[in-house]
Amino acid sequence: MLKTTGATFLAIATSFFILLFSPPPKSYYHSLFISSSLSDNASISHHLRTLTRRPHVAGSQANAEAASYVLSTLSACNIKAHIVSYDVLLTYPDSRSLTLTPSPSEPPITFDLKQEIYEGDPYADVADEVLPTNHAYAKSGSVVGPVVYVNYGRVEDYGTLKEMGVNVTGTVVLARYGEIYRGDIVMNAFEAGAIGALVYTDRKDYGGGGGDAKWFPDDKWMPPSGVQVGTVYNGSGDPTTPGWASSEGCERVSIEEVESSGDVPLIPSMPISGADGETILRSIGGQIAKDNWQGSIDAPTYRVGPGPGVVNLEYNGKQVIATIQNVMGVIEGVEEPDRFVILGNHRDAWTFGAVDPNSGTAALLEVAQRLQKLQRSGWKPRRTIILCNWDAEEYGLYFQTGSTEWVEENRDLLASRAVAYLNVDCAVSGAGFHASGTPQLDDLLKQAAQQVQDPDNSSQTIYEQWIQSTESSLIGRLGGAGSDYAAFLLHIGVPAADMRFGA
Repeated sequence: MLKTTGATFLAIATSFFILLFSPPPKSYYHSLFISSSLSDNASISHHLRTLTRRPHVAGSQANAEAASYVLSTLSACNIKAHIVSYDVLLTYPDSRSLTLTPSPSEPPITFDLKQEIYEGDPYADVADEVLPTNHAYAKSGSVVGPVVYVNYGRVEDYGTLKEMGVNVTGTVVLARYGEIYRGDIVMNAFEAGAIGALVYTDRKDYGGGGGDAKWFPDDKWMPPSGVQVGTVYNGSGDPTTPGWASSEGCERVSIEEVESSGDVPLIPSMPISGADGETILRSIGGQIAKDNWQGSIDAPTYRVGPGPGVVNLEYNGKQVIATIQNVMGVIEGVEEPDRFVILGNHRDAWTFGAVDPNSGTAALLEVAQRLQKLQRSGWKPRRTIILCNWDAEEYGLYFQTGSTEWVEENRDLLASRAVAYLNVDCAVSGAGFHASGTPQLDDLLKQAAQQVQDPDNSSQTIYEQWIQSTESSLIGRLGGAGSDYAAFLLHIGVPAADMRFGA
């Protein structure tokens, strides 16, 4: 009897010991991860400020230092982290100038092509580190010609000009940015016979519409001297290694082959400010443009030309094989270590990159720190988690450079083992949650949104805010490109999602 009682007691005690010291259920860790107890705004604010203290374009020393910061932060979280480098073709402006002769009887106007520093700018001390405004991969050259206003530079806009009897051949076109990709604006200009292209930001679209509108730093609108810079490259990843990774010692195509590929423009182009664009518009005569081609309420009347205004556009760029750095962090799974859940965003920026992309990088590092705290509590992921901080995203619109090179290098492995790729580029630019993805991830996005509190209204979840928005579709689709999900989705068919707060 004593032995039976003793055995029963031992069994009960053993089971109690196992229950007491067994790992908590996964739901416990999930609740802990999304709770406010693991962090506060101070850490993510510190990350964002550190990453955006200086301009850090791809290939620069400042961007390499930002990569070191990301690497050290991941390593401090006891995450196995390393840098994967590639040598890729990047371009930088060497010299540029733009002169307008409004008419034969008027003196020429030389534009300074500078973005003004506003009073009290806390980053004025490093403003000279910002690259001069340019289009990445723009064609170098010098052209002189009368100006034609082409609206947004779409194919249909050139059709309208043809109907009006306007000949674009031999002219320099002036297009307002918007509606289509800037690279297509330049390509369409070339195909229409233009010898150069200027792309400006119209007040109607980016300056608040004129009137009493205010601009940064008093409001969100672009100031008159602000310029929308970016790439005009239409290809995939590094232009010199189309389809394969730019690893050490790899084969490369020549610059001449790059230019003959159709992926880079064949006429010079330049982004200019709204103020400079409006000055040029005032020099254009000819027929009055259609109503929907006109500008804001207090803008001059837009005419299509050609001329009489004539511009002299000169641009010379440097083509450099530069080293870019992807920072990778890996947390190995315990049940399915050969299955990968990948979370990524890029780090490089044309200037400081506070929203695009380093609100995303700061969020990525915050996730890493939370995962470290979960690990200290005994949590281990089911599948391997890979945290990716990409480089040189800005140089490629359709297929971003850093992520594309990594996917090309690991194509077979990723195609067979990647479960999903979750992208966070512009993590925060304002209120309101938005998500796009492939259909396989719809339920995941909805379930996650139902469990996280809306940061702007504590009485509801993100999901409740989401379904109350005016958007026609709850979850958008990633049918094209535009960020680092492109290579995963379109090259190897990995389910993907892209998330952000703000318009």
